[in-house]
Amino acid sequence: MIFDIEVNNKIIKAKRGETILSALNRNGIKVPTLCYMEELAPSGACRICVVEVEGQQDLVPSCAQPVEEWMKIKTHSPRVIKARKTIVELLLSNHPDDCLYCERNGNCELQKLSIELNVLERRIIGQKGKQKADRSGSCMVRDPKKCILCGRCVRVCEEIIGVTAIDFIKRGNHCEITPSFRKGINLSSCINCGQCIMSCPTAALYERDHLPEIIDSLNNPEKHVVIQYSPAISVTLAEEFGVKAGKDINGMLNAALRKIGFNKVFDSSFGADINTIEVANELVNRIKSGQNLPMFSSCCPAWVKYVEQTHPDLIGNLASAKSPQQIMGTLMKGYLAECINIPSENIYTVSVMPCIAKKFEAQREEMTHKGITEVDAVLTTRELARLIRLYGIDIMNIESELADTVLGTRSSSGKLYAVSGGVAEAIIRTSYNLLTGGDLINYKITELRSVNKNKKEFKIKITDLDLGIAVVSDMINAEKLLDEIKNGRKDIHFIEVMACPGGCVNGGGQPIPSRKEEIKARIKAIYDVDDKESIKFAHKNPQLNELYKILFGKPCDENCMNILHTSFNKRDVLL
Repeated sequence: MIFDIEVNNKIIKAKRGETILSALNRNGIKVPTLCYMEELAPSGACRICVVEVEGQQDLVPSCAQPVEEWMKIKTHSPRVIKARKTIVELLLSNHPDDCLYCERNGNCELQKLSIELNVLERRIIGQKGKQKADRSGSCMVRDPKKCILCGRCVRVCEEIIGVTAIDFIKRGNHCEITPSFRKGINLSSCINCGQCIMSCPTAALYERDHLPEIIDSLNNPEKHVVIQYSPAISVTLAEEFGVKAGKDINGMLNAALRKIGFNKVFDSSFGADINTIEVANELVNRIKSGQNLPMFSSCCPAWVKYVEQTHPDLIGNLASAKSPQQIMGTLMKGYLAECINIPSENIYTVSVMPCIAKKFEAQREEMTHKGITEVDAVLTTRELARLIRLYGIDIMNIESELADTVLGTRSSSGKLYAVSGGVAEAIIRTSYNLLTGGDLINYKITELRSVNKNKKEFKIKITDLDLGIAVVSDMINAEKLLDEIKNGRKDIHFIEVMACPGGCVNGGGQPIPSRKEEIKARIKAIYDVDDKESIKFAHKNPQLNELYKILFGKPCDENCMNILHTSFNKRDVLL
């Protein structure tokens, strides 16, 4: 039911059952928020969104108050503005005064609120926090001094991802957010997805910085510095430079990386094609033998860590193929080194990923051989943008260039790895070829392309096999599916799992904020690439097929297992 309410002396339309904030947003009236998260039930904790309702003695939180027909609302009355300003001043009273050096300077919600509310002087003086930053994690830093206790990180970890690695402890002025037993984040159940960073309004959480060591390597004449970038990067990086979401700047990205000084530039989609070939062959072999089914994808390091610490009994069900990042790292330190006649130890490999968990994956013991790490450093999309600015490159006004040709040809299937459902779609295309000898005519799997679903299922008839596929993106839906399997469900053969809702396009290393409409635009851009490019199947990649002939041999044979596959192990955490 739609009815009229009065807001700031004007009539607007409202829907029965919605909140005041929802009605205001739908009518283009902006009210500031801090603790509010659109997809979750309101907590009303921060009170920044308060409005004045005629007949109500106290100001009401618009995020939690249902709208009523009789309401006359003031969103920016002197009383409301004074209340919001006081809240911000209280938050600033014990907040560090290091904005110029802060990770989120210029992109901090508290900073923006201070500007909007004209907070120009310190009227309230509080005791500054003395907690030390937690740098124990391999990919994330937690700085409690900058936490404003909005609770968004706690809620996204528990209610969206389903891990609950951090929570509130104590009460009142002593309240804080911390991992279990106030230990380092490295000892917690954190899976390094980075969604807490995406939700944090300040710099209480941010990724570990790999820029200094990369810059040192670029300036070291003895190092041959090569870089790869994830399929998701080219459709998200432009947002960091003020461009509308969904623009694919693949060619300009190649040119920018060369201008910075990288000796070779590669697209990780080539590694995704190899991953597709190996995983599809592994899947078909398991189906024929009836062992370790259903098989789970293993290209998301956050999901792999979740299995290792929560469901170690399912480690054998993970695909053993390395992720595209690590496959490319192996090839750059091995095959590329031979092609350009440079010792592996003189090649410094960098990857640009939409995910901070890739920093964790790169330093895994399994990814180091004879003292040589496959990937030396990992940058997030945000870090890459900072690097491009540091070198003074106007990325939107340079001529496009192609990636290097040694490992350069990719199929559009490799590009699909950026979105939830894309890995499964690529695997289906190649598995169909392995089982029938032909290619899917209708290569688009529309059932796996739903943007608004975090759990999707699809069945396809291939010869006498009803191949069952499931796709989930977050651990809550993964747990539900695991329960079904443990309770006897046997109609699923392959399960793609990504920790971040929507897939890598919404990873923890992407531009902040990442809104729903921006994520949808990124997904559309990836599917547009699949529509336009001529090579749709990983097994039709000519350069990849040549590489199998001269280097790998047959997929999943002994040589491939040594080069392109890895192992996973049980991981103990406090809670």
